[in-house]
Amino acid sequence: MGKLDNIVSLCKRRGFIFPGSDIYGGMAGTWDFGPLGVTLKKKIEKAWWKFFVENQENMYGIDAAIIMNPRTWIASGHTATFSDPLVECKECKSRFRADKIADNISESVTTEEFLATHTKCPVCGKENWGPIRKFNMMFSTRVGAVLPDDNADLTEKSTTYLRPETAQGIFTNYKNVVDTFYPDIPFGLAQQGKAFRNEISPRDFILRDRECSQMEIEYFVHPTTWEDNFEIMRKLQHEFLEEVIGLPKDKIHEYEVPEADRAHYSKRTIDFMFDYPNGEEELMGLAYRTDFDLKNIERESGKSMEYRDKVTGESFVPHVIEPSIGIERLFLAIISNAYSEETVGDKNEIRTVLKLPKNLAPYRFCVSPLLKNKPELVVKAKEVYQILKKKYSNVTWDDSGNIGKRYRKQDEIGTPECIVIDFDTLENNSVTVRDRDTTKQTRVQISDL
Repeated sequence: MGKLDNIVSLCKRRGFIFPGSDIYGGMAGTWDFGPLGVTLKKKIEKAWWKFFVENQENMYGIDAAIIMNPRTWIASGHTATFSDPLVECKECKSRFRADKIADNISESVTTEEFLATHTKCPVCGKENWGPIRKFNMMFSTRVGAVLPDDNADLTEKSTTYLRPETAQGIFTNYKNVVDTFYPDIPFGLAQQGKAFRNEISPRDFILRDRECSQMEIEYFVHPTTWEDNFEIMRKLQHEFLEEVIGLPKDKIHEYEVPEADRAHYSKRTIDFMFDYPNGEEELMGLAYRTDFDLKNIERESGKSMEYRDKVTGESFVPHVIEPSIGIERLFLAIISNAYSEETVGDKNEIRTVLKLPKNLAPYRFCVSPLLKNKPELVVKAKEVYQILKKKYSNVTWDDSGNIGKRYRKQDEIGTPECIVIDFDTLENNSVTVRDRDTTKQTRVQISDL
């Protein structure tokens, strides 16, 4: 695992991730996925969807709207409680999230607790702080043809928010799915999509940003079985992260979140922490939300959220287990775990390589002619390229520079194997296959690729 700066540099240099609006000087907390980054991102999404939706029983997918009725966020508690502790330096007027610049304090820190840490301002170095204020992180917007100078009542009615989580789109569709599919309980609703959080101080590359993509499941269970189902979901998260995605077990740690630090809706939360280049940070969360959300929807909408058991006839409001993961955080975990710098060759050159799992690598193969100025090699290489492209789809072509430079480029973007067409290929239909991780080269028949 390399330093975060080296990983950020590679991501931009090789077209994985670019700073958002870079040509205009950027926009803090926003990032654009380049050609290789979006390919890796979609493979992550596909792997998650296949594992948690397609391969599981009683799991249903939805895709809810980003802009929702503002009553959604009143019922969920986000309007009143979705906030971070903001503190301002009186000297330089810089603003920070208090629990991220001081040690050993939580999100619920008070002004007195923060001042007792004697934290200095990261910008000016002074210790002169104002009181901690709660800063709501939802982005507000207006719906319809309403201008800022219209009357206040009309403006308030037109105000809504960009969703800060995908979960509420699931909860508001719970009754729709029950009424149309009437699934056996327990059952889950899964969603992938954008979420927006007006972070006070975005940081650590894509680890904490203002626009992110989430993959969430709301798993509806009988109130008396939540503990068993919580454990089932806990084990599934490990299986996905370790066996499907390939993250090492020793870099994943469970943290039982204490009551004071849990979200307002949670009665139990486990944060799955990961050893990132900048230290241990949250990768994903697993929360027991009880019937908090459905009860609030029931109260706000006036419609029953009860589920009637098909066998016993019992009616009850289900409780919910929620595994939630940000794609960007998982993306960074995968990239940082795969990143490696090695000394190779007689000249002790440094080789940068992304040892991505084959199922996630943007390209499965890279096909090259040994020499691009030899038409017979180029023609044969194109033939092999087309064969593999049809079979695997994620295959790239490279004939720029010498073969050594091509290998280094493919190492950096994580291509597992490079296939080179040389003069022996013209004689016996065998090619050179060079392995990314070992750098070993073997001869293989085209028909065996």
